[in-house]
Amino acid sequence: MEVFARLALRWPRRTLGVALALFVVSLALGLQTPHRLGRASNDFIAHNSESVRAEQAIERATHLSATPQLLVLVREPTPTRLALVQRRVAADPVFRILRPPLHARGYALVAAYAHGGLSQSVWRTDAQRVATSLAGLPGVFAGGTALATVQVNSQVQRDLTRAEALAFPFLFVLALFVFRGVVAALLPIVVGAATIVGSLVLLRVLDVFTPISTYALNIVTGAGLGLGIDYSLLLVSRYREELLRHGPGAEAVRATLRTAGRTVAYSCVTVGAAIATLAVFPLGFLRSMGIAGGLVGPLAGLIALTVLPPLFFLLGDRVNALSLRDWRRQGRGWYRLAHWIMRRPVPVALAASTLLIVAALPFLQIRFTGVDASVLPPSASARVVDAAVQRDFALTTPAYAVLHGTRAEAEVWAARVRNLPEAHAVSNLTPLAPGVWELRVGSGARFLDARSIHLVEALRALPGNALVGGSTAQFLDQRHAIGSYLPYAIALICLSTYVLIWFATRSFVLPLKTLVMNALTLAATLGILVFVFQDGRLEGLLSYRGQGALQLTQPVLLFAIAFGLATDYGIFLLTRIKEAHDGGLPNREAVAVGLERTGRIITAAAALFCIAVGAFATSRIIVIKEVGVGIALAVVIDATIVRAFLVPSLMAILGDWNWWPSVRRTAAVPRSRRDLRS
Repeated sequence: MEVFARLALRWPRRTLGVALALFVVSLALGLQTPHRLGRASNDFIAHNSESVRAEQAIERATHLSATPQLLVLVREPTPTRLALVQRRVAADPVFRILRPPLHARGYALVAAYAHGGLSQSVWRTDAQRVATSLAGLPGVFAGGTALATVQVNSQVQRDLTRAEALAFPFLFVLALFVFRGVVAALLPIVVGAATIVGSLVLLRVLDVFTPISTYALNIVTGAGLGLGIDYSLLLVSRYREELLRHGPGAEAVRATLRTAGRTVAYSCVTVGAAIATLAVFPLGFLRSMGIAGGLVGPLAGLIALTVLPPLFFLLGDRVNALSLRDWRRQGRGWYRLAHWIMRRPVPVALAASTLLIVAALPFLQIRFTGVDASVLPPSASARVVDAAVQRDFALTTPAYAVLHGTRAEAEVWAARVRNLPEAHAVSNLTPLAPGVWELRVGSGARFLDARSIHLVEALRALPGNALVGGSTAQFLDQRHAIGSYLPYAIALICLSTYVLIWFATRSFVLPLKTLVMNALTLAATLGILVFVFQDGRLEGLLSYRGQGALQLTQPVLLFAIAFGLATDYGIFLLTRIKEAHDGGLPNREAVAVGLERTGRIITAAAALFCIAVGAFATSRIIVIKEVGVGIALAVVIDATIVRAFLVPSLMAILGDWNWWPSVRRTAAVPRSRRDLRS
């Protein structure tokens, strides 16, 4: 904190000038980031898994993609219309049509494979070009994996722009209400915007070395804006307190940095470390989210600690300029609530815990699904094609196998496949290259139906030198990868959270209590998500169509983000309680004073964060909608039930053992309550 104090007090104008110059440069570079991301092969597959190796084996042998990358649906096909569509598809050098169109229920489907020697980013670019050339033909819809990825990325960027446009005006109005002053309300918005821009630049740089998913933009915008506002809110509120004690000048800035600045430092590292644990998973989606979150947390804290203190020093008491009403009023209601709770801690703790456990019960019935074109809005052409393929055509099969060996060995393996009860349709062996054979197997059901899953598991259980791939196999590999790495992620997040809270509080008990409360918050959040999205509740209000399951990565993603944000607010409260306790207050009085001083701040921070992240509930991509609603739920639960009821009740039950090993038995202090609280 001494470094930030020197920058703020010795060179305030120079520090702000450098920060402004960096912001302008970052703005110019960062605005191009959304158009440069998304070059990863697939954000939701497990890298180096068996399904990926099977796909790569087919591409090496045939120099074509393992499955059709471009599908064109033609309504009321005539020979002339079909010939025109095929000519336009075949005119593109990337795609090849290997088979005649399929016909069903008044539709025709043209399937095109992509050249395997080219990158998937080239497939997507050319798929978009072909779709554009077909756009003027009535009753013709372009889809397929390559185009679906393009449309998802484009929709994410549009949703991002809309969410920002919705969030910023509401954030300013709410900040104005919270700070009761125009100048003070503008400061968090500035820090939040700077955090977003800086994070976009860092993502652009990292994307040069490792592919970053387009989905990472959502966490950069939502969490960057929310955390920047949170930290600004904490610093501005504390600086106003120090103004009353010391008046404008260097001492008020130093005191703010020694207290709230230290809290921000611990919090931003804790949040960043928690979300960064997602990077251990071998899936591009989770890995990119982990990288983005690991950047956003510390960057938000760094910007707040660098920009706000010199502004405080230069503005002095003018930080309260254009105040609309008295901002000095403390949260006396929070003080009374804390004592009311601590007079009956056991019933309150049991009631709050029971409420969270009941909310978590639907999580026991959770089901999972994958990500395909069905996550797109119904109007998207790739979604239209996907629905028709699933309904009317047998083009997509749950599995294909790549066999290495002699023809006799491949025939023996194929005969075993035909004897499997799950095998509904088995193709003939297809030679791909010398010693390489392909066998395609259908279950007669959708790719995540139980029969399709059992089929892939049975194929992989057969003896022989075979690689099994396909959409069902990719889902199973994804599930296996998440399950395999989940213990490491949990261990990392719990260890980093425990260590950082210990450094902030010097207590062995408070970090354990925080981990338990975070787990309750997460369980309740996931339970409500299952109740809403899996069971199809609130479809009209939230404007979505339920898939009957949650996307497989959602619990892991929300685990890391919700855990980090819950710890964020926990540190806000615990450090203030510790400050009061170290100042000589008994345990219960310290808890009441801490809640009084932070209750309003945490509530306001949660409300602002919910607006920043909850704006993604307007996304037309259901995966993003689930993330936005889930994070907002976690923040609301943690800022209300946990911080307002569970924390004071549990701290009252534990008493001075909250501070073990430095247990200090406190006797009654013969001072007035006003003296204790001042």
